[in-house]
Amino acid sequence: MMDGKEHNAQHFLDLIQKSRKGKFKVYIGMSAGVGKTFRMLQEAHSLLKNGIDVKIGYIETHNRKETQELLYGLPVVPRRTLFYKGKQLEEMDVQAIINLRPEVVIVDELAHSNIEGSKNEKRWQDVFEILDAGINVISAVNIQHIESLNEDVKFITNVVVQERIPDDVLRQADEVVNIDLTSDELITRLKEGKIYTADKIPTALNNFFKSEQILQLRELALKEVAGQVVRKVENELPRGIALRHERLLACISSNDRTAKIVIRKTARLATYYNSRWYVLYVETPQENSDKIALDKQRHLINNYKLATQLGAEVIRIERNHVTDGILDITREKEITTVCIGKPHLSLFKVILSTNIFKKLLNNLSSSNIDLVILSSS
Repeated sequence: MMDGKEHNAQHFLDLIQKSRKGKFKVYIGMSAGVGKTFRMLQEAHSLLKNGIDVKIGYIETHNRKETQELLYGLPVVPRRTLFYKGKQLEEMDVQAIINLRPEVVIVDELAHSNIEGSKNEKRWQDVFEILDAGINVISAVNIQHIESLNEDVKFITNVVVQERIPDDVLRQADEVVNIDLTSDELITRLKEGKIYTADKIPTALNNFFKSEQILQLRELALKEVAGQVVRKVENELPRGIALRHERLLACISSNDRTAKIVIRKTARLATYYNSRWYVLYVETPQENSDKIALDKQRHLINNYKLATQLGAEVIRIERNHVTDGILDITREKEITTVCIGKPHLSLFKVILSTNIFKKLLNNLSSSNIDLVILSSS
């Protein structure tokens, strides 16, 4: 544990490192076509007129006439060319951007997956590399690409979004701006051919661009940006102002195939409260690695990976009873909220089947710890 002097020194070091990093601004929208790229290019022109050295690191106009026209007059960093599976493809040239050292770089499509063989797997990792070099970045992403919202988006649109960014990427942003349109405005833009080419419009109207779906995605985007504002205010409050610091614990088991839902929903709560959170797996004698099936072990490993990507600290302990493990960790980590799945999930059945479930509830209530039972949808 750090003493006062070490803590102050570390705090000062953190401030120095933070000041050396570039500032990070993200435009977020409820779907394609709301105008994120258009707004970034408008901002680039404004910065250029004010004498700021701004470069276009990567932009995707999707052949939209209005957006394409805004590129004129802006300095563009040439993309690097790669050959993948016999095809010539282009990616953002991160090293060229760092070598040029502009004050600001515009980087579109934050959730993009880079071509296999690239230094970084994801574009958001490229952006962090640029920020670490002291260059300011303006980027954009749609709400459906946020990892912890994956299940919500699937429920709303019946589409599984493959390209996603960890929630922590947005938490690292210095500013998050919502580009908002009503569903009628967005659908009008679609019908006017301002989003997709004419041959794709009927399919889009029958799938992703339904009014009720747009409204739900719009609500997700508005909530996300509102949450970012709350976290920014809390982080900038002077020290000494009393706030309850939430600490969440998501409990999973090896049998629980829906654990990823519990993890994602706890991540959303942690994001809302701007809090630390943990994912706990209690290994009982019946569930040691020699006794559980390989598919269950794979589920566990994948769930650990997901939890880590979403910013959780993963805890794996051995106890005779699951509830004993939960109580031990709530005390050790000063947990304020314990999150578990609905009764039909296996972890809840394990807890109910033990004769110390009453002990768990009594301990949580006497310690002023909340118990949240999460749905599986």
